[in-house]
Amino acid sequence: MKNVAVISLGCDKNRIDTEHMLYKLACAGYAVSDVENAEVIIVNTCAFIESAREESIDNILQCARLKTTGKCEKLIVTGCLPQKHREELKDALPEVDGFLGAFEYDKIAELIADGNGAEAAATANSSAADGCSEFCAAENCGRILTTFPHVAYLKIAEGCNNKCTFCTIPSIRGAYRSRPVADIVREARGLVADGVKELILVAQDVTRYGEDIGASIVELLTQLETTGADVIRLLYCYPERVTDELIDKIATSPKIAKYIDIPVQHSSDKILKLMNRKTTGAAVEALINKLHARGIVVRTTLMVGFPGETQKEFDELCEFVKRAKPEYAGVFAYSKEDGTPAAWLPMHVRKADKIKRVRALGKICTEVTREFNKSIVGKKIKVLYEDVDFDKNMFVGRAEFHTPEVDGLVYFTGAQADVGKFYEVEITKSDNYDLYGKCTEVHNEDEFTE
Repeated sequence: MKNVAVISLGCDKNRIDTEHMLYKLACAGYAVSDVENAEVIIVNTCAFIESAREESIDNILQCARLKTTGKCEKLIVTGCLPQKHREELKDALPEVDGFLGAFEYDKIAELIADGNGAEAAATANSSAADGCSEFCAAENCGRILTTFPHVAYLKIAEGCNNKCTFCTIPSIRGAYRSRPVADIVREARGLVADGVKELILVAQDVTRYGEDIGASIVELLTQLETTGADVIRLLYCYPERVTDELIDKIATSPKIAKYIDIPVQHSSDKILKLMNRKTTGAAVEALINKLHARGIVVRTTLMVGFPGETQKEFDELCEFVKRAKPEYAGVFAYSKEDGTPAAWLPMHVRKADKIKRVRALGKICTEVTREFNKSIVGKKIKVLYEDVDFDKNMFVGRAEFHTPEVDGLVYFTGAQADVGKFYEVEITKSDNYDLYGKCTEVHNEDEFTE
């Protein structure tokens, strides 16, 4: 039995692909190991922007060294990077023993055992553009979770039709295609039966779900409410598709987290149009205000330095954040990607200016989060316990307005806690990112009253 290690890079959707791959490897008789003790190392890559590609290449090169200094006998590279740049990678990385694209994971065990024959077969039979049946079949196979056992990401669709001018995803992942409702619900029930309490719905655009199969995200949520999950969380919801029906569903459901992730990107109508976003700054601000009025916490992503962004448009974005106050925001600089329409736009922003704008907007976003955290002090909130911080000598958990590994945490003291259980925590203080408090009681997981 050979030991196999998998390094998963990039988004949560990539994580799910890794989990399916781990299951296939386990079924083929391989044992999951750490990198240092693995005879086979797989790097599941991201190629979304330049920094992601650089991280992928760095990890590949680090693992390649283990072929001479460690136990590694084979190095396999999978995912978005070979999906887009397979031939270039073959020439540039002779240390790698095989490549599989983002829709070829079913060949992983065969590739490890037989080499390039499986890679050639996978390349011939897999395509991002027409891979609907292949995608659905892949998602219906087993998974080995890499999250806490009480949390699981649930991929509800693949690909993207939005065609934002800065984005490479459609060229890598293909057109949008939804999984059938029944398949998703079946997987959710299986995850819950295995102990999962929080389901996190992901797709490149969660709100587009079902348009291609005669379904809708609200219909899917209604079905998922019956699976026994305690928490259902929505990520990657495009603002123009967040309907009043969806808002009402989130606000009134006892199962759905009062939280939504909306990739806003910008607030300037000029920049939004250049990005090919189908909304306006005023519409986005009105949406965030509407969500806040229904008690829903908002996470977003904001892009600075897009071609054509002058100080005026950047100032507009800063003022938008101060007014709309999204509780959590990730700020990043525009990355020029070959093959995208934005790469051909005039007035590209200097790197030094992009860095300054990231820092300046980041400070504003941090202040908004700090104010939100202060507003929680004195309240009792429901917290899902997950870990221990031995330096702080406190338990660590998340509120319903915290996505794993993205938002803040809740540190608390009190009764002996069990991982994966809910606790009522009275918040006594806060900082820029996290909350601190004391456990007051263990919750009945079927009921919670603020």
